[in-house]
Amino acid sequence: MDFEFKEEQLQLADALKRWIARDYGFETRRGIVQSDAGVSGQAWATLAELGLTALPVPEEQGGFAGDAVDMFVVMQELGRGLVVEPYFATMLGAEFLKLGGGHGGLLEQVAAGELKLACALGERQSRYDMRDIATSAKQDGDGWLLDGEKKVVLHGAHAGMLVVSSRSGGAQRDEDGITLFAVPADAPGVRITGYRMLDGQRAADVRFDGVRVGADALIGQPGAGWSVLEAALDYGAGLLCAEAVGAMDALFAATLDYLKTRQQFGVPIGKFQALQHRMADMYIHLEQARSMALLAAVRLRSGSAAERRQAVSAAKYRVGQAARFVGQQAVQLHGGMGVTDELPAAHYFKRLTTIELTLGDADHHLARFMAQPGFTGMAA
Repeated sequence: MDFEFKEEQLQLADALKRWIARDYGFETRRGIVQSDAGVSGQAWATLAELGLTALPVPEEQGGFAGDAVDMFVVMQELGRGLVVEPYFATMLGAEFLKLGGGHGGLLEQVAAGELKLACALGERQSRYDMRDIATSAKQDGDGWLLDGEKKVVLHGAHAGMLVVSSRSGGAQRDEDGITLFAVPADAPGVRITGYRMLDGQRAADVRFDGVRVGADALIGQPGAGWSVLEAALDYGAGLLCAEAVGAMDALFAATLDYLKTRQQFGVPIGKFQALQHRMADMYIHLEQARSMALLAAVRLRSGSAAERRQAVSAAKYRVGQAARFVGQQAVQLHGGMGVTDELPAAHYFKRLTTIELTLGDADHHLARFMAQPGFTGMAA
């Protein structure tokens, strides 16, 4: 795939890379992860100062109207730096608001870095099927009442506003009858229980007990939220693919450096041909994943809905395979040190593992790709 980034995109990536190297090193990140909050307010402020919170927001709301390729550049660098702030969760929430329309004020706050978002979508029984919604939305006068529980809401405890999927009609797994809301995190009846995940990121379980919201909380039209939900989830999967590529890039470089410095029998272990072959295999997986992630970003920017679905699922499948292979090989090549908390390799491996399981694993997206109209091939 012949693709070159614009000069502005490269400059943005360079600025982000310099900040991470200067102020967000591995030990700094470890301290942030182990803190009570699990995130850094100073780091979030820097992301806003760099214009990253405004990047995908429309110009009408004070943003830069960046597309999925612009976001690829950012997410790749955040993946290299293992940044744990709620950037992905907020940008995914912003995509819901953009697609649904009518929430310009919230988008202005996002652009300014004043509002963090979280997406309360998954439930105990749903796994990767985001149509499977038991949380109910019932009309109550000129507003709505929400009841239900959402699981593993990324950065749910850090958000000021929650994007919530609910069912206002139809059966539990129907595409029709899905309604989306923007719900204040401090609304009466909202209960948030936060925790730290395997990779150091924070998530929360969110309970809605008779939460009342007005008609202005609607994202899109009542009962017709599936098209927005599906498109936003594809956008989020594309961002995760880009982050995984950045993490794999950094992990590959760290492993190569380790092979050049770790000695056995009086020579660097990188001299051993068997280990060189394994590094070559890692590189092939990485580059194939990069190409697929870039293709997904291009389709998200300008493709049709069908092209978007195909490219995103193909990318999530290939990136998931590569993340598992590169992560496992890197840990093995580092030896026992590869699983220790003191070494970055273990943290990259945990993050890659979590990304592979977020918004659909490789098996889920392979099945989705095969289910698309026109597919005639066979699974490998």
